[in-house]
Parts: sequence; C-alpha cells; structure tokens
Amino acid sequence: MQGWIRLSAVATVAVTAIVAGAFESQDRVDAAPLAPVTGVLAGHTMNGAAIPCAARADGIRVCHGGIGGPGDDDRRLVSFDGVPLALFVTLPRADASVADADLPLIVQSHGWGMPPTGPEDAQYGGVTAVDWAAKGYAVLQLSARGWGDSCGTIASRRVDPAACQNGYLRLADARYEIRDVQNAVGLLVDEGLVDADRIGVTGESYGAGTSLALATLDDRIMEPDGSTRSWTTPDGTPLAITAAAPLSGWSDLIYALMPNGRTLDSRVTSDTDDFTPVGVWKQSVDNTLYLAGSLIGYYAPQGVDPEADVTTWFDILGGGEPYDTPEAAYVIDQIARYHSPYYLLSGAYGVATQQPPPLFLAAGFTDAIFPGDEYLRYVELLRSLFPDAETELFFYDGGHQRGQNKPADKALLRARIEGFLDHHLGGNAPEPGLGVTALTQTCPEGAPSNGPYRAATWEALHPEEVIHRDVAPQRVDSWAGDAAIAAALDPIRGGLACTEVPADDQGDGVATYRLSAAPADGFTMLGSPTVSADVSVTGEHAYLAGRLFDVDPSTNTEVLVARGVYRIDPARPDTRIEFQLEPNGWHFAAGHVPKLELLGRDEPFLAPSAGTFGVTVSDLELRLPIHAVDGPPDGHDPTDTTRPGSSASPPENDTGPEGPTSGRRAAAIARAVPVRPAYAG
Repeated sequence: MQGWIRLSAVATVAVTAIVAGAFESQDRVDAAPLAPVTGVLAGHTMNGAAIPCAARADGIRVCHGGIGGPGDDDRRLVSFDGVPLALFVTLPRADASVADADLPLIVQSHGWGMPPTGPEDAQYGGVTAVDWAAKGYAVLQLSARGWGDSCGTIASRRVDPAACQNGYLRLADARYEIRDVQNAVGLLVDEGLVDADRIGVTGESYGAGTSLALATLDDRIMEPDGSTRSWTTPDGTPLAITAAAPLSGWSDLIYALMPNGRTLDSRVTSDTDDFTPVGVWKQSVDNTLYLAGSLIGYYAPQGVDPEADVTTWFDILGGGEPYDTPEAAYVIDQIARYHSPYYLLSGAYGVATQQPPPLFLAAGFTDAIFPGDEYLRYVELLRSLFPDAETELFFYDGGHQRGQNKPADKALLRARIEGFLDHHLGGNAPEPGLGVTALTQTCPEGAPSNGPYRAATWEALHPEEVIHRDVAPQRVDSWAGDAAIAAALDPIRGGLACTEVPADDQGDGVATYRLSAAPADGFTMLGSPTVSADVSVTGEHAYLAGRLFDVDPSTNTEVLVARGVYRIDPARPDTRIEFQLEPNGWHFAAGHVPKLELLGRDEPFLAPSAGTFGVTVSDLELRLPIHAVDGPPDGHDPTDTTRPGSSASPPENDTGPEGPTSGRRAAAIARAVPVRPAYAG
C-alpha cells in the first residue's frame, strides 16, 4: 500500500507556518456582521442535515461530510445524480467584524487512490487547506466517486446500496466526476458562502486531470449525453473557473496510457495523431494503476455500463495487439471524448472551442506516468487558438516516479502555486511571471537542481542544438535488450532518476549511437530530444523504444536522461519517422558522452509486442535542444555552425575518451541559431 501511495501523487513539502488573519475582499469591507457559519450544505446531504463545522485550536473551521454510522448519521453530499460523496469544506477562522460570505474558493482534487484526509492533507503541491483558509479562502476537497466514502469502500456502499449503485469511478469523466465538483461549488455559491467570481482549482495526478478538465470546460457543464450547457448554480447564478493549477497530470489520457510517439513540441497535435496508430501500453504503470483501483476503489461491475467499464477497457488495451478492432476503437473513442481535456479544447467531439482561464501547469521532467509532453501538447494547441492565453509552465525533477522531488524544488513549486492562484483569486499576490520555468535533473540525489531557467516560451529555453547524424544501418530486434537494465530503469519496480546502470553496449538487436564527449564546459540539454531516421520493418506490431543516457567514461556507468517510444505504422513499414523522447533538463559534464539506444523491447515498463519483428534503422539524426542565456550556452560558442559533413566535422573514425569508435558511431556536434520559431498564433 505504501508503494502505491508513493505512485499516486507528487511528493509534498512541509507545511509552512499558518499566516494569521482572514482575507477581506473589497466588496466585503462594509458588510454587516453576521453569525459565523456553523454548518454547510443543509438540505443537500443524504440525511438532509447540515454538515457541522468544528473550529480547530487555531480557529480554522473544518466541515466534514462523511459517514458517522448507518441511517441518520450519513452526511455525505448528494450529487447531481444522487450518488453520495464525502467531502471536506475548510473555512477561515470566524471573525465577528467580517461577514462569512463571498469567500474566494480553492477546489483541491485528489490523486488516484488518495481521497482527501482533511485540512492538513498536503498532496496538492504542498499547499494545504489550512494554508489557504489562513489567508481567508474557503477550500473544497471532494472524494471523487468510487473512492473512499464516496462509494469507494465496501462499508460506504453498505450504508446506502441503492444510492451507490452507480457510484463507481469513471476516470475523471467530464460528465460525472467533473460535474460532481461543479455541482458542489454551485451549492456553496447559492449558500452565499463562496464568491461566484473567484473559483480556483488545483490538484495532482488524477486531481490534475480533474482540474484541467474543469478549466477547459470553464463556464460549461457536460451532460451525460455529451452535450454542454452553461454552468449555473441550482438557483441560476452563472459560474466559471477563475484560474487553475493542475500538477503532474494529463491532457490526453489515451496517449499518457499508451503513447505512439506522434506528439511533437514543435507543432500542434491533430485530433487523431495520438492514437493513429494505437500506441504501446505502459505496462508497469498502467497495470499498477488498475490494480490500485481494484483494491482500494470501486470499478463498475463488468458488463453493466460500457461507458465506464474500466475492467473491460483494461482487458482490451492491456491485452496487446492487434488494436485494429471495433472494441479497441470504442475504448479509445471513450477515453478521448470524455476523459481528455486536449480534445475538449480542440473541439474534436463537438464541444465548442473557447479560451480557458489562466493556467499554471507543473510537470515532472522525470515523471514516467504523466511526462512533461502532456502539458506541452496542450499549450501548443492553446497558443495556436488563443495567442494571448495566460499560461505558466513549470518543469522540475519531480512528480511521479522516477522523479526525485527535491525539497528546494518542491518549495519553489509551492510558492509558484500559491502566488499564481492568490493573484487571480485574492488579489494580494503580485502578477505572476508567465512563460516557462525549468529546474534540471541532477545527480547524485542530494545535489541541488540547476536553475531555475526562465524564458517567455518553451522554444526560447533551447535556441540551439547539438546534432548527431549517422547514415550507417543498424538492426533493432523485438527480442533484444538487457533485462536487468530494463528492470533497473522501470519507474515502478526500479530506482529513481539517478539510478546508474552499466554503460556497455547491449549487443546485437539494439541500435546504439554515441556522440562525441562533451567539451570542457559541458553543455545543458533543456527540451525534448528528437530522433528521425529511415526505417524498414519485417514482422508485425513493431515499435522503437528510445533511451538517451549520460555515459561517465571514468566509471563506465550511465544515467537515463530521457526516454520515449514510437509505434511504427503497419501501413507504412518502410518510411522515414520522427519522434521525440520525453523532455528533460540535464547537464552533460565535460568528458561525458551522450548515448542513444533504440530497442524493440523495454519490458517491464513497456508491454512487449505481441509480434516478432526486426527494424533496420538508417540515416539517423539525433537533435539535442541546448539552453543558452545571453551568450554562449554553458561555455559553447553559438557562432560555431559546423554541420556534419563539412570539413570541420570529426572524421569517420573519431577518437574519443575510449579510443577509436566505429564508423557507425562517428559523431558530429553542430550548432544552429535559431533552431525553431517561438509559439505562433
């Protein structure tokens, strides 16, 4: 169980001291004193009674709607369709001089398998409900349906079996879990407790998926039939999200579960790119997620509801190739249509495209569950549709496994979350700096991250590139690869980001490309490495798994810097491909060697192919995005635009720290300024 809890959310920072005093908005300065709120949501709970609010020693009030026992003690919220939901509402300390009304609201949505435990729960980027309440905010923490006392436990279902009949989890479905939050917010507004114009949402992992869906829908509710209407309270007050801070989540859930390599950070991903063809099952991650839900959540009984039949979906997608079946197509359509904010934004399934509220999006460079490309994809589309949209991106060595979540990095993340939401909801914080902030992966574990690096756009973080080209063919086979190395690098069963493995080449069936050793000052990669090559395939169900390493010649060990996968289109087995490894920030120290491996197998992380195949890879180009700030990047001369093949390129038998290398590994380091344009509207 402890291992699963570590999987489900970003590791959190220590809670800072509570700031005394409640926030008083301008529109409440002259409000007449009212009796402090002692209960909430009367008439909307399972027994109809108000949820009592008890004051802590510090005066902050906590209203817990849960199960005190059978029958009359059931004070869970009745959601829009009758499902009972457990919740916490946390309020500022009572102040007789200020009306208990029109408070700014923070909605904190929980991670997978981690229903809220109360106001001290720090799974939301380290900022607790107590922290927000101390600043004068109301905080809503809702246990999503199918988790905890929201019909997730056997005991909670026994209290009212009829009400929980449809209370199974639905993977953050816009029509259900998202609407559950909207319904609860509307009721708090109708009570006069919450300000309709100051509603912020945040959450990690599963809660980030909820938060981004809420922000993308913004002022709309999605009905069970997929249609949308304006979001209003039950009494008719219009509502919208004011600002959102999703942390370590997804934008396209199907790609996050089984990537196919079609997302690129230099272009907008189309409405079908990410599942045409269907990608590769992230076996260790996806299997663990499903197992956790089956053990501590409530899945729909198999065969009862095809639109929420997670077990059948798992069997279909986790069962492996072939995926060109009506059953697989149905599951992918459901996940894209109702569970992926990217397609809500694009309008792919009939939801009108509109600009979301200001967004703070934080992702882990070393997060193998929801990597940074999930938010890069969303922002690329957002900027193409709405060039003036307010977004702040934050990348660091954290999130889910294999992230290290260093205390200083988490502290900076926490400060950014608080500053961003406080500015947009409370008005007390200065205007946040939009753009991109990045902290790099560093090793050993105790080493501080490099940065923060800041730029106006993602592209501006890496205006230069190191380019490696190799024309000679190499063979990749579906059976090849060192199982011990693959196990050590698995995000669930293996180690964290600084895990070292032997740097020896893995032999036949694995394509290996070593660049020249980094020069005296090294260089800092900051972005998504890009691989392009000609491929020729024999066999079926082929894919290429890519791993980029930093090789330390002095110890003959290597550290994983980035990884990715590309599903080869069976309709085009002989073609030129281009894909990216997941983004990261990493400094290649002097003398260290960047090394790319292409494999046809990366188990247990990726499911092995159901087929047997071989891929001939030739004319490969690897492009490493390089950071620079006001001059030479990390000591390199940006005016050196040497290209492979020119008279200044290294000879075919380049001599590096390990002696002569073979012709197929001949490396060329080149630089070009600029390499890509900034985000375009």
